[in-house]
Amino acid sequence: MNTVIFAEKPSQAKAYADAFTVASKHKTHIILAACPTFPNGATITWGIGHLVELKDPKAYDTKWTRWNLASLPIFPETFEFQVAKGKFQQFKAVQQLFRQADLIINACDIDREGSNIFYSIFRLTGARPKQILRLWINSLEVDEIRRGFTQLQTNERDLKLYDEARTRQVSDWLVGMNASRIYTLLLQQRGYEDVFPVGRVQSPTVFLVYERMKEIEQFKVEPFFEAVATFQSAQGTYEGKVDGRFKTRQEVERLLHQHAIQPNDEGTITKHTEREKRQLPPLLHSLSTLQATANRKWKMSPAVTLKTAQTLYEKKYISYPRTDSRHITTNEWQYIQQNKERYETLLEQPFEAATMKPSKRYVDNAKVQEHYAIVPTKTVPARTTIEKMKREERLLYEEILRTTLCMFHRSFIYLETSVTTDVKRLPFLSKGKRTLDVGWKELFQQSNDKEDEANMLPPLQKGETVRATIQIHEGKTTPPKPYTEGQLITLMKTCGKHIEDEAEVEILKEIEGIGTEATRSSIIETLKTHQYIDVQKNIVQLTDKGRIFCEAIQGTLLASPSMTAKWETYLKKIGAGTGSSEKFLTSMEKFLHHLLATTPDELQRRPFTVAPFIGKKKATKWDRIPIATCPRCQKGKIVQRQSFYGCTHYRQGCKQTFPGTFLKKKLTKTNIKHLCEKGETNVIKGFTSNDGKTFNAKLQFQRGEISLLFEP
Repeated sequence: MNTVIFAEKPSQAKAYADAFTVASKHKTHIILAACPTFPNGATITWGIGHLVELKDPKAYDTKWTRWNLASLPIFPETFEFQVAKGKFQQFKAVQQLFRQADLIINACDIDREGSNIFYSIFRLTGARPKQILRLWINSLEVDEIRRGFTQLQTNERDLKLYDEARTRQVSDWLVGMNASRIYTLLLQQRGYEDVFPVGRVQSPTVFLVYERMKEIEQFKVEPFFEAVATFQSAQGTYEGKVDGRFKTRQEVERLLHQHAIQPNDEGTITKHTEREKRQLPPLLHSLSTLQATANRKWKMSPAVTLKTAQTLYEKKYISYPRTDSRHITTNEWQYIQQNKERYETLLEQPFEAATMKPSKRYVDNAKVQEHYAIVPTKTVPARTTIEKMKREERLLYEEILRTTLCMFHRSFIYLETSVTTDVKRLPFLSKGKRTLDVGWKELFQQSNDKEDEANMLPPLQKGETVRATIQIHEGKTTPPKPYTEGQLITLMKTCGKHIEDEAEVEILKEIEGIGTEATRSSIIETLKTHQYIDVQKNIVQLTDKGRIFCEAIQGTLLASPSMTAKWETYLKKIGAGTGSSEKFLTSMEKFLHHLLATTPDELQRRPFTVAPFIGKKKATKWDRIPIATCPRCQKGKIVQRQSFYGCTHYRQGCKQTFPGTFLKKKLTKTNIKHLCEKGETNVIKGFTSNDGKTFNAKLQFQRGEISLLFEP
């Protein structure tokens, strides 16, 4: 039997190959020697990102080449895929191997996107194997890989996930291709000369940032006044204040006058209660909680966190990172329990376990669907290996270690004290907190001494008399703060809190907000690329372009998290086999028809807070200074964009672009000008090859592509 294994990317293929004996390695595939798992051997091949993609609108009908409202909507009768640019060689290799195979094993990541990547490529190859099976593992450790290949699953569930993912991909394409043109063209009519991309998940996400910006801008700072006291007891001093805030100083003065209170008076402790409280150890990490934690602690962006976690996964140190679960099964519990001391040694923080029995708080087979929580694997690196890790890798790995070890630790226990001190029958309230058992918090090396000192009350007794110094404190209300990237990730996950309709709240709870664990960080990066948001020092700010866009979509389903929630709910039904892809796409077409019919009139009447910039001589935020005449169409101009250079006549069909970076070297405007006008650049220093070596070379431009040119 000819067996072909398809991995999502080369690094994944290498991990699979490392678990068996390799007969030979090739540029596009690896051949495994015969073994008990594969008696006739096997061939591993791989994708490189997305080998195939949906065709552009113009491939279906030339009327969709140019952007104009008259040609909308864009609804192809069937949706077709094509090989992605620059990936034809790998696709042909995969196609040949697939067509020769008796058995094909889908060994992509075990999620919807992994299913989509495999079947999109498989269907375009035209292969007809006798059987397709699925590898389903959560770790790239050798023993887990070997176990997975001996316990392959049928592709029944895989096909449902593919149906869901493909429906999502097509619906996103429809929204992007139609709504982006609608809003871009209509906003250009209002004087905003730019492209305004629309996305099913991107749009409600940027609108959340817009709403926070509006809250900040509309917030009115108001003064407030409080009656506060410093009390001197036999055992020490403590602070207290009257419950409630007052709008004017006169109100506080009147209250103090009513009780005949002097600046220095006596008080009596009328109430003294102590309550022992416990804080359970934290839950295990999902990707979202890991991203939020890394951003809060180290200002690590969600995208960097995901990339770093993926690296740790590929090094076999942690389990699959793109998970939304915060639980593990009894299988993971067993090996984690066995490796507890090794994990402690890595952190140099040994402790006596409070329990060695699994708790439902962490271990619950019923709550683990596709993936379990992010935990360390059985592959435990040496201490010297950790010390040589990149900063981000070490921080994340140790965070995962600590959170996992918390399962065995004690609760954090503290004593909460509440005291009421009456001064001439006016009660002043005081609260204190004192740590009794630091418990699991000791793993995170956080000293609570200063916090305890600030919050501790001296030993006090009911009926005790104290000296009181009364003052009036003046403060000002503060506006809400802009979101950080980590907070935005959390908000996307729990955005149901911002919706009043209970039914919509439940929908969002069920699907865990807008976006998925695997896509939320990329959504934020996309919003940056579109120049809707800007992140400076970890603070997410709305740009003028983002404000225009949000003002344009305000009041539509595109701005509402509930739209995404309802769509995702039905998409999940498709993945479960209870929903219809055809029904979903039909409803999507109706939505876009409605958008096309109503948006022109609505935008014509809508006021915007950012002035149009057509005809302004002064450069604006989005003005593009022409670098050279486009060498392809000879009509447009090449201008610099966010991460590349492109032709200004792209809406008229010209697709000429130049990369912003080539072989890890940033290309300057002068480089691009030389390519367009001379066909080659001067010698550019500092290109980096795949093996990490730097070299110098020219770039040349021929037949619409750039390539290296070495001097003789």
